[in-house]
Amino acid sequence: MYYINPNIKDLFRIYDQNSREGYLRLDLNENPGGLPDAFIKSVLKDVDSEFVAKYPETLEFTEKLADFIKVKPNEICLTNGSAEAIRHIIEIFTKPGGKIVSVAPSYAMYSVYAKMYGRVHVPVPYNENMTVTAEDIIAKIDDDVDLVVILNPNNPIGDVHSTEDMEKILAAAKKHFATVLIDEAYFYFYPNSFIEFAKNNEHVFLTRTFSKLFSLAGCRLGYVTGQADGIALIQKACTPHNVNGFGIKFAQAIIESGMIENMVAEQLEGKKYLADSLMEKGYEVNMREGNFLFIKPKTEAKALTERLKENKILVKYYNNEMLGGFIRVTTGTKEIMQQFIDILLKLDC
Repeated sequence: MYYINPNIKDLFRIYDQNSREGYLRLDLNENPGGLPDAFIKSVLKDVDSEFVAKYPETLEFTEKLADFIKVKPNEICLTNGSAEAIRHIIEIFTKPGGKIVSVAPSYAMYSVYAKMYGRVHVPVPYNENMTVTAEDIIAKIDDDVDLVVILNPNNPIGDVHSTEDMEKILAAAKKHFATVLIDEAYFYFYPNSFIEFAKNNEHVFLTRTFSKLFSLAGCRLGYVTGQADGIALIQKACTPHNVNGFGIKFAQAIIESGMIENMVAEQLEGKKYLADSLMEKGYEVNMREGNFLFIKPKTEAKALTERLKENKILVKYYNNEMLGGFIRVTTGTKEIMQQFIDILLKLDC
């Protein structure tokens, strides 16, 4: 009989097979406006057949990125989005049957990878007011825990931890010899980074992605940083040429352009405009950190999600007790948020 890994066979997955062309994409925390067309054309002007045909060259970009985030080049591993980095950290630093602690709800791949590799996912549930404390997380850490995941900010709630919280969690993790993963996918929308913890402590890693603010979700590029010995182990787990040449080219151009500060300002302006406008109309809005917020509609949330889709607008609906009454909306520029508001007010009545 042929062998099939039961962890894979019994794994429940949801695949994104639907076409999103022509929709206003406010469902997956991408940048709905994307990069300016003029910028894209300027970056692509010297792309030729050799660039497309050859494997990506990573050294120059790794050095630029290291300088940008103020680490050494051997303290960075480029990955296929931050999801690949998360996968390899679980693969390397946890054992079969070992526990992985993270808040829930959160990024689904923590639970998926735990099941895939035969680990045990230990969720830390949110309180009724959509908060979770450092003490809630620490209470789940024991000698059977191999990995503690801290999201800064968390998706989908948008909550954050203080530096003092992080120090407490790290101390508890060290006490039980648990590796710590800090996920900063949404860092640029809340620039209080915990990168110094990764720089200064063994078995602490920090991941980021170029899919959100940098608007490169289609190019699949991310990275993990930490102390050199740990990064070298993650590098060993990566396939050769695991990142996208176009992703590298665009990411380097964005870093060198000096446009990041303006991109952040536009996104935060749009988010505030959306929240203020809807609250003036009597909506309940849960606005925390990240490029998203929760809106409690005046009609039923799931049905509204479908009506918005029929009108070429995609938003996220959660089918659970805590979040089921809300829709989650990815934020963008003020102009894009006005498009959303105009349609929402017509349909949510």
